[in-house]
Amino acid sequence: MTKKALTFLFFILIAGFPSILLAQNLKINPVSISQTVLNADTFLGYDSFGFIYQINNNVFSKIKGKEVFEYKNVSLGSITRTDLQNPLKMVLYYEDFNTVVLLDNQLNKITEINFTLNTIPIVVSAIGMSTQNQLWIYNALNQQIGLFDYLKNEYKTISIPFTEPIKYYHTDFNTFYWIDKKNNWFSCDLFGKITSLGNVQDFDKMEIIDAQKYIFSKGNHLYLRDISKEKTEVISEIEILQKSFDNFYYKDQILSIFTAKEIVNYKIVTP
Repeated sequence: MTKKALTFLFFILIAGFPSILLAQNLKINPVSISQTVLNADTFLGYDSFGFIYQINNNVFSKIKGKEVFEYKNVSLGSITRTDLQNPLKMVLYYEDFNTVVLLDNQLNKITEINFTLNTIPIVVSAIGMSTQNQLWIYNALNQQIGLFDYLKNEYKTISIPFTEPIKYYHTDFNTFYWIDKKNNWFSCDLFGKITSLGNVQDFDKMEIIDAQKYIFSKGNHLYLRDISKEKTEVISEIEILQKSFDNFYYKDQILSIFTAKEIVNYKIVTP
């Protein structure tokens, strides 16, 4: 191939992938707005009323100032997963006993469900709150997504079987998102329709915002990936003060960084 042809090919490639090149220089500079001493094993998040949620010594807590609510159930082992989307019906999942507990806003138990006792065999490996008194369930026995009505005690499978194990998942009321071991990103709606959302970068930790955006960490660096409606990919580094951190949490333009000693909240405006 001649030098002229190689030059032409280079410019064609550049034109085809402008977003990837631009992304290398983009930075997001969030504003630090508050710091809180962390006295817990795990910080889970906060709600619109100013309560923070955490787990310490396997006790689930809801705290605002001197207001403290706690829930513990030593008979079920360790809390594996929580879902705080609905502050009136919070989800605690105990994997060792294949059991979920739903709590009200004062952390009183609403109901306890042992999926091992269900008429349809269920082994839960992913769970989250959905709509209309339902829970998202990923059943490890058939490797399919289902919906469990906790009032009627009824379960229905809605998806086809997965071909790859789940590496990370996130749910909202209407959508089950997951990333498989090959870093492929998918979503499933309430009717079982599965949509491919592309491939994600390798990550240590992940926080999905919606079907176009997610925040991920890699090597103590934070990034925001955004895919616009025009399918343009932009990756921006989020410049935080902490040189290392245990985890992070994002909600309503607030980015919370957890270290071993504190929670630092940043106001972040996504591009």
